Amino acid sequence: MENGTKGVILLAFGGADSPEAIEPFMRNLMGGRTPPPPLVEKIKARYMLIGGKSPLPGITADQAQKLENCLNSGQEPGADSGGCFRVTVGMRHWHPFVEEGVDRLLAEGAETIIAVSMAPFYSKVSTGEYREELERVVSSRKPVPEVRMARNLCESPVFIEAVAEKVAAGLGRFPEEKSGRAAKDIPVIFSAHSLPVQYIENGDPYDRQFARAAAQVAGRLGLTNWSRAYQSKGGGQGEWLCPMVEDVMDRLKQEGQRDVLIVPIGFVSDHIETLYDIDIAQKEHAVSLGLNFRRTDSLNTSNSFIRALAELVREAMS
Repeated sequence: MENGTKGVILLAFGGADSPEAIEPFMRNLMGGRTPPPPLVEKIKARYMLIGGKSPLPGITADQAQKLENCLNSGQEPGADSGGCFRVTVGMRHWHPFVEEGVDRLLAEGAETIIAVSMAPFYSKVSTGEYREELERVVSSRKPVPEVRMARNLCESPVFIEAVAEKVAAGLGRFPEEKSGRAAKDIPVIFSAHSLPVQYIENGDPYDRQFARAAAQVAGRLGLTNWSRAYQSKGGGQGEWLCPMVEDVMDRLKQEGQRDVLIVPIGFVSDHIETLYDIDIAQKEHAVSLGLNFRRTDSLNTSNSFIRALAELVREAMS
């Protein structure tokens, strides 16, 4: 890639950034259809419990700025010392939309755009849709910029390192036991968003990538009691990936366990699936079982996570 402005766009799902944005955000999720008023009120009530908005847009913007600073510092091994990186955000379902992110990069002179999906595991309904939207947008621009898609986050050893750091810190927050049980023996549940089983049957690698990443983190830390589970299952007919996190907590209770650490490895930022689905709904279930519940901090703008993003960008440039 020649010197000059190097464009990078972080592709993400999006989230309502104000109470007023909740209904139009939901309409975007539903392909332009008006969501039923009872459903809007249900989702609004959940948003109110986490501050009235999703922090995801702001966090993703912070990730983009920190990544840009990292790329332009030239301090990482193998860093390109020439040219200048510009990093933007493109959301699938809310502002800034993919189109807005692309146009900002083109306005700053980028002729090549490196795209990074903020979904750690590939699925047709996440990274696949992000890429389709990106290709639709750039194909209508003249001249058409070159687009390079970075590898999935889960394929980065530094991503695994970043998650492992959060797990180690989370385990350290449990009180020491008189029994002398080591932190590595505390039950850990790695969670990711559930998907219809049909996608997996049609070749989607999502579940396989989730399994591999969880095993890599567990192996890195020597965890002895870990499980995988799913959360935030959608509606509609058909079978969804399981077990759900609550199912695994039920099993842990039956086994006589007292503690549980949830690791939302399928998400890289705090948003409603972590702040409500885990911190409120799952925690309530754990408390009802008498389990001592903890969740790892999200990756957000951790230094290791930003380094993982930077390495994927540089690799895509080569």
